[in-house]
Amino acid sequence: MSQHPRWYYNEFKQTGIDYTDLKEVQAYDLRMQKLRDIENEANSIRKLLNIKNTDAVLEIGTGTGELALKLSAHCRKVVAIDVSRTMINFAKVKAENQKEAKIQFHNAGFLTYDYCDEPFDAVVTQLALHHLPDYWKMMALRRVYRMLKEGGKFYLRDVVFPSMIQDYDSYFDEIVTQLKKSVGNEIAKETETHIREEFSTLDWIMEGLLKSVGFHIESVKSDGFMACYLCKK
Repeated sequence: MSQHPRWYYNEFKQTGIDYTDLKEVQAYDLRMQKLRDIENEANSIRKLLNIKNTDAVLEIGTGTGELALKLSAHCRKVVAIDVSRTMINFAKVKAENQKEAKIQFHNAGFLTYDYCDEPFDAVVTQLALHHLPDYWKMMALRRVYRMLKEGGKFYLRDVVFPSMIQDYDSYFDEIVTQLKKSVGNEIAKETETHIREEFSTLDWIMEGLLKSVGFHIESVKSDGFMACYLCKK
């Protein structure tokens, strides 16, 4: 891994849930299996990005590797990275058990992945960029832009707060209350931790960051505080 200046942001610093703990990673994996329709999610992303069997794809923040595994069946290569070594090791074992050899796993993030290979046809990241403060989001997005081929696609899904809210206290209280009713106390507590300790930003800031680094935003889909951006270099 490249040596960075002492003032460089430490993206390996733990914020929010402790995903260096194997038990937390195992619990996360089980939770995602229940909450997400991974097959449908992967198919939707693959179609949006027009992924072909000759393509190289980068996933930033792969977690336990579910999306990387699904996409690998439809492209030439997936590079899957995550700042949690425990997550990466868990995902590697999962890929080995499924005899999937087209995925390269690296313990790295937006700021530290040593990109020195061919440019990627597509980059995907979900629920990872919010771990960085806004200035470092910009630096991360600049790196994503450079790693893409001309005409390459970038899919970003993350917690992004709407900027038209007048009363954020009531807004966040309502989100937590509804999560308790729909998915239980555990997810509600994780959301409280996210709001309090992590770095999700506002919609106009996120869109400004994407445009400032050179991306053309082809589409934006927002569902409450979850936003999906499809961008093109």
